[in-house]
Formats: sequence, structure tokens, C-alpha cells
Amino acid sequence: MRGGLLQAGLGVVVFSLTFPATAWGLEAFGPWALVGVRSVLAAVIAGGCLLALRVAPPARRHWPGLAVVALGVVLGFPLLTTLALETSTTAHAAVVVGLLPLTTALLSALRVGARPSRTFWAAALAGAAAVVAFTVQQSGGALTAADAYLFGALLVCAAGYTEGGRLARVMPGWQVIAWALVLCLPVTVPGAATALAYEPVHLGAHSVAGVLWLAAGSQFLGMVVWYRGMASIGIPKASQLQLAQPLLTLVWSVLLLGEPLTPAAPVTAAAVLVCIAVTQRARG
Repeated sequence: MRGGLLQAGLGVVVFSLTFPATAWGLEAFGPWALVGVRSVLAAVIAGGCLLALRVAPPARRHWPGLAVVALGVVLGFPLLTTLALETSTTAHAAVVVGLLPLTTALLSALRVGARPSRTFWAAALAGAAAVVAFTVQQSGGALTAADAYLFGALLVCAAGYTEGGRLARVMPGWQVIAWALVLCLPVTVPGAATALAYEPVHLGAHSVAGVLWLAAGSQFLGMVVWYRGMASIGIPKASQLQLAQPLLTLVWSVLLLGEPLTPAAPVTAAAVLVCIAVTQRARG
């Protein structure tokens, strides 16, 4: 159990850097090129691991689930959030991550028959409400055109997490994301090539670091430990660890992007940590 918590928590830390890394990547790449390049690079890493270890292809019955993972976490979430971050701050985009744990738990209940306790749901709702209130306050309470992208990203990512967590129970978690990345190559390779031809690229230290983190960290290694953690402790409980992700993202945004941090952050962080503790103790 502790190992699963540690792995899922490590995944959250890795994911918390995704939005700042995306902002860095957008300094040099257009949104479509950035998503294509990060996905292709991650697929090269994943494919190399599969070849080096001589991993056999998954059984035919697993491919539909892998397609859901691919559409959700390889293509859908990166593209929609990248498009949103063209006009939105990372603080506003964190609304997506604040709602993601609850959405993932709901989809898990529908997809794999999870039935968390009332205490679990109460703590999850309270934590989600705290995160939403904080992140909306950070953005001034205004809704932007990017919200449509963020809402769509929330749904597709929750579906990808749920299906990936289910598959990680029957196959190693790293193989789940690895095969999903490889499955997307017929789309991401021509997509990246086309986008690079139309969107100008101006490489810099920030943009290179951002793309490398997105490809190796957020798109592959982070997903490896995240899926393993979900398989160990269950999808609903693992998803609640992500309640801390928006706050971590805001810390990175201050340190890496220079965005301001309000006094409400410590209060919200304390409230979220209490909610996480309750969800981890509640029986599902």
C-alpha cells in the first residue's frame, strides 16, 4: 500500500510541472507542433524500452482500452490544455486538475464498479471544492474562451486515467502508457511534421527543457508510476492525491514563471491535505 501511495504521489509531482513546462514549450513551438513533438519523443523512448525488453504485444482484448488511454492522455489532454494555455495562465488551467480527481473517481465507479464510502465522497467533494474556489479566485473569477478546452481536457483525461488504471491491474503500468504512445505514432508523426512546417520554431533553453520534460516526464515516466500506483491502491484513492497537484503547479509557476502567489495558498493547501488524509483512510 505504501509503495502504491509513493508511486502515485511521485506521478502527481511529475504532472504538477506539466503546465509550466508547456508554457516554456510554447515560447518556441506552436500548440500543434508542441503536442506532436512531445508525443513522438515520448513514443521513441517508450518504443525503445519495449524493444530492449522484447515485450510481446498486448492481447487483442486490451487494445480497445489502450485506444482510450491514447485518445485521453496521449492526444486529448495534451492538445486541449496546450491550446488553453495559449490564452490562459497556468493558475486558471489548474482548475482542470482540481476537478480531475472527482471526475476520475466518478468514471471509475461507472467503469470498474468501484463503490467508495460516503466519507470518501464527502472528503473528495470538499477537497475539489477547495481547489476550485482557490484556482477560480486566482484567475479573478472570470471565465475565458479557454474554459471549453479545459472542460474537454478534464473529461478525456479522466477516461484515460480510469482505463489505464484498469489495464494496469492485468499488465505492467509502464507497458500501458508505452503501447498507448506507440499506438499514436501513425497520427503523431505526420501531425508533428505538418505542424512544424506551418508553425515557426524558435528554440531556446526554456523551450528545449520544457519539451524534454513533457516527453520524458509528463508523457512517459510520470504515467508509468501513476498507473502502477493506481493499480496498487485503487483508482478512486489514487485520484484524490491529485487534489494537491494544482497547488504544486502554482508553486512551480511562481518559481519558474514568476506568477504571483496569494496568501490564500497555505490555507487551501492545509485544507486539501486534510481531505487527502481522509480519503486515504476511508474504506472504499
